[in-house]
Amino acid sequence: MSERDNDPLSLVGSTIADKYAIESLAGDGGFSVVYRARHQIWDQPVAVKFFNVLGDAKAETRDQLLQDFIQEGRLMSELSSRSTAIVQARDIGKVEIDGSWVPYMVLEWIDGAPLDHIMYDEVRRGMPCRRLAEAMTLLEPVAQALDVAHRRGIAHRDLKPANIMVLGDPRAPGVAVKVLDFGIAKVMAGQEDIQEQLQKTGQNITSFTPHYGAPEQFSRNFGATGPWTDVYAMALILLELLDGERALKGRKVYDLGIESCNIATRPTPRTLGLQVSDEIEAVFARAVAVSPADRHRSMYEMWSELHDCVFGTPWGLSGATDQSRPRPSKSPANNDFTQLPTAPGITAHVRPRATGGYLTPALAAVGLVTLGGGAMYLALGSPTGATNASTNDGLMSGSSSPSELPAIPPDGPCPKSMKPVIGGTFTMGSNAAGFPLWQPAHEVTIDSYCLDVTEVTVAAYARCVERGNCKPADKKPDYPREASTSKELHQERLVAFAEFCNASASDRDDHPINCIDWFRADAYCKSQGLRLPSEAEWEFAARGTDGREFPWGDDPGGYSYMNAAGNEWAAWLKQRKLPAPRGLMYNKDDGYIGTAPVGRFPRAQTQNGHLDMIGNVWEWTDDWFELYKAEPVVNPKGASIGDRKAIRGGGYDGEFPLWVKPAARDHQLATASAPVIGFRCASKLKPRR
Repeated sequence: MSERDNDPLSLVGSTIADKYAIESLAGDGGFSVVYRARHQIWDQPVAVKFFNVLGDAKAETRDQLLQDFIQEGRLMSELSSRSTAIVQARDIGKVEIDGSWVPYMVLEWIDGAPLDHIMYDEVRRGMPCRRLAEAMTLLEPVAQALDVAHRRGIAHRDLKPANIMVLGDPRAPGVAVKVLDFGIAKVMAGQEDIQEQLQKTGQNITSFTPHYGAPEQFSRNFGATGPWTDVYAMALILLELLDGERALKGRKVYDLGIESCNIATRPTPRTLGLQVSDEIEAVFARAVAVSPADRHRSMYEMWSELHDCVFGTPWGLSGATDQSRPRPSKSPANNDFTQLPTAPGITAHVRPRATGGYLTPALAAVGLVTLGGGAMYLALGSPTGATNASTNDGLMSGSSSPSELPAIPPDGPCPKSMKPVIGGTFTMGSNAAGFPLWQPAHEVTIDSYCLDVTEVTVAAYARCVERGNCKPADKKPDYPREASTSKELHQERLVAFAEFCNASASDRDDHPINCIDWFRADAYCKSQGLRLPSEAEWEFAARGTDGREFPWGDDPGGYSYMNAAGNEWAAWLKQRKLPAPRGLMYNKDDGYIGTAPVGRFPRAQTQNGHLDMIGNVWEWTDDWFELYKAEPVVNPKGASIGDRKAIRGGGYDGEFPLWVKPAARDHQLATASAPVIGFRCASKLKPRR
């Protein structure tokens, strides 16, 4: 490989925009080049995608071109903030390379493989095709991402396997998936002067990929493109997963256009020889209708209809495909078909796949260049060790016993240190003005579970460390700097706040353990045979079945209800020469500058007898952070992957009542450790005897 192939833009070793240190080439697709870089300020890997083909744009069109890219970058950034299944756009700019003007986009760095490469590899190895339930499970995050976009009237318009990145084992349940390149091809295709130059060399840029093109993309006579265009492409991708070959099989754009627009022959399961029920065939037939007016109007409409046919539940109520249904094994007497774990008569294609209809990885390399491969998939194995129930020290004596429950085992429904929360339906979130992270308020139904009465204590965590099942807590905090905080002030706070890291103190055994990241909290709960609660479980326990504003009712309470920012906090900040608080929860001294021993505020007891749900420390939950949807949900679990975990409850530095309402939520990097974040564990109810 030549030096030019290793570094086509000669950028390795340079720094872009004074903060992106270019480390290596990630991929070169001809129209764009992707490099792995390191953000010098955050010290994190990023992908920098240079659209070198646009370096030939006329000077008079460059300003408009840059504005188009800024708009598309803003769009990707906004969408990715609403769905972790959309690749994050983090920055945009332009550079001059060998006298040419080249725009670039900075994206999150992803470790994964594009779906087209995965399907090619599975064909090469002779693996069986997926059943419909399995294909839908894999593409569930894609459907959710498109739902987020379609609700805002935004269509992808180039949905294809190469724009779907899979992070991890593609056959594993719950594997994370990312959708790439919202709107970028459209910007490139709109540059007529570049198109003219490329056509002279036999190249062309289109705003869609013909193998997954809808009729309206081949001819404007069929109408405008929109969310229904993505519906068409999603149906074709599903069929490809079921059959092992592309649904549109033409080799030239002209042939593919005829196939896509042919009213007499539509690409449906039965057209491809797959055995499905009438209901499923009808869903696909509607999804690939020639006229956009006859198609589903959005991904939500299409996926909901298909989800109901395959899983027997409306999409949005279960939140994901049902993995708990039994899956019958394939009959030895029939190697072609097997029964899906769904309604009678629904079958899926599982014959060994043909090897035709795919480009080799070398020819399909442009799929990798969409983002380039690289780094951020974390898979933690289940910690080994003791499986006894956790024992949180410092429980307040005289705390109330569990409510009366039907059919509870004689020794109680929960492990020691826990109390039950009987499931029900409640309104999660808040429509409070100015707090978009809490919105919208929506209906949530939760199954019964057990929850620690208080946060896990220093003493309980120390025993886990002694047994070798937990890593020690940090002696000083380590969390990212807020954009509004200077580097100097951030460092001053880290040094000052180190005195609140409880594991380093000799007299705080009954205080909540803090200064540990999410992974250590998760490992502790698992080592006890438990788990972290979901966000919904945490809020339901704190608010009860009557939707109260605070754990004890609707009254904000005061210094005898919680450990938050009172006069003691203002005095400590002044003593350490740190900025004064923006407000105080109460003009009293609650007796604790940092954390308090667990269970010291009995007036804050919840409906089910849990303590310290607000104030003292924020608490890690099991969920990757994502924005809420308005639809009712059952046992929601948050995003499938991310880099920030949802935290709940407010802390000892809470300065306003709004910050400690149970509906309030925030997020933090899973790798961060802070003195104001702790945790408690949850578990299932013991089975009836």
